Amino acid sequence: MKNIEHALERLMFGSRWLLAPFYLGLVFCIVLLLVKFSKEVAALVPVVFTGEGSQVIIGILSLIDITLVANLLIIIIFAGYENFVSKIHTGNHEDRPDWMGHVNFSDLKMKVIGSIVAISAIELLKSFVNVHELSNEQLGWKVGIHLTFIVSGVMFALMDWLTSKE
Repeated sequence: MKNIEHALERLMFGSRWLLAPFYLGLVFCIVLLLVKFSKEVAALVPVVFTGEGSQVIIGILSLIDITLVANLLIIIIFAGYENFVSKIHTGNHEDRPDWMGHVNFSDLKMKVIGSIVAISAIELLKSFVNVHELSNEQLGWKVGIHLTFIVSGVMFALMDWLTSKE
């Protein structure tokens, strides 16, 4: 019976490697974001010379948005892989991020919600720049969704703070 238990435990522990393809898929998504970013930069160049200031601002905000999503993916890939699959061995590489290896599940959750709030804020700012193109209802929904993200983030932080007090 002990052999069956040991085999079952090894199988369950080894099953963590089933997550590796998910993280590789997220790496591929960063490549896709790079393609999207490149297309946005190429489309922004003529706008700088021929468009209005608000169009340039919206284009730059779109680039920031894409960059924030790529940063979020890196955080999820590194922290998720290290928390659930295996440690990433980089030795003493000078470019190793300080937070790498120190982000637990709670920290990861807070980084994700913080990034979502930041991305939502940029989307809302883009809407405010083009406020004349939106109906009051559309703008209301965007503000409401953004506030929902903010309240969710505060609630997550509050729950983490309360559980850390125990």
